[in-house]
Amino acid sequence: MLGVGFLCPLVIALFLRPSERGYGTHQQLGLPPCSFEVLFGRPCPSCGSTTAFACVVRGCWRDALRANAGGTLLAVLCVATGPWLLASAAAGRWLLWVPNGPRVALIMAGVA
Repeated sequence: MLGVGFLCPLVIALFLRPSERGYGTHQQLGLPPCSFEVLFGRPCPSCGSTTAFACVVRGCWRDALRANAGGTLLAVLCVATGPWLLASAAAGRWLLWVPNGPRVALIMAGVA
């Protein structure tokens, strides 16, 4: 289930056209504009994450990083983790390495 959960945002991103502004791609999903931007006139720290995902699935790394570096990192994490989790589930054992608390905490700290 986690493998599918990591791959779902990537599949959705395949159907989105990256915004030329670098943010706002999420509005293609029927979501409203960023409340932070509406209130303060500036994009919030997570603005551009959906655009970054849409760029990553197209291989546009530079555009993804310009849109949102954190969103790019999360997209790359999904690209790596989703297939690994699905392959491990299919094999019935952990492949390559066994996740444990300290390793997962280190990865999450790096992402944060």
